[in-house]
Amino acid sequence: MGAAMLAIDLGWMGPSYSISTACATSNFCILSAANHIIRGETDMMLCGGSDSAIIPIGLGGFTACGALSQRNSDPTRASRPWDMDRDGFVIGEGSGVLLLEELEHAKKRKAKIYAEFLGGSFTSDAYHMIEPHPEGSGVVLCIEKALAQSGVKREDVNYINAHAASTPAGDLNEYQAILHCFGKNPELKINSTKSMTGHLLGAAGAVEAIATVKAIHTGWIHPNINLENPDNGLDMNVLVGSKKERLDIKVALSNSFGFGGHNSSILFAPYKNV
Repeated sequence: MGAAMLAIDLGWMGPSYSISTACATSNFCILSAANHIIRGETDMMLCGGSDSAIIPIGLGGFTACGALSQRNSDPTRASRPWDMDRDGFVIGEGSGVLLLEELEHAKKRKAKIYAEFLGGSFTSDAYHMIEPHPEGSGVVLCIEKALAQSGVKREDVNYINAHAASTPAGDLNEYQAILHCFGKNPELKINSTKSMTGHLLGAAGAVEAIATVKAIHTGWIHPNINLENPDNGLDMNVLVGSKKERLDIKVALSNSFGFGGHNSSILFAPYKNV
């Protein structure tokens, strides 16, 4: 209904539909929108996601799964990706929308271009409804396919906006997969927007894509709050600390993963007018 109502309001007659792939939904929408433009089916696409799960059935379902943090007495410190004391994610609510546009069309109307969308990929863990694959193979495959699809060299990726939802298994699996793919890059920096927003579920990828684009545009990457006691084997030279950091981003990758084993990775870079 959201896509249909927006199309009616704007009078846009191109592709209009919704996708549901759990917490990877927004990235699926962004990449699908880009593919419509690449195929020449449209010049512009609004894409992203919204979610509002703080209702009895939403809280009840995630509680039954054992996925939520129990730090109810200290809510501002409950979402703590990669911290030794993390115990589950914190549900947030929100939305994010990006306007993707064919380059010449954007230049013709003198649009302000914040970043270039390079591409991405999806995969499935094909393993478990809730738990990530213990070897992170689905995540590694997703990242490698995203690099191949977009023609990006792995050494050019120096910023990762991670899925990192503050879950015991998921945070470490993703970290290890990222290092497997990019660990030889001495400039690599990783952060998690969810440390500050909680997990926005279907909206997470869009909000985190916006955070990624803003990092490219401003040269600042936001902190990982509540990362006070890093889990074993984590390199704090790679993870952003408690304060924002300056970074000249060459290529940024944003991950979103969902229950059911849905994996998605999308890539952005600074726009260079050549």
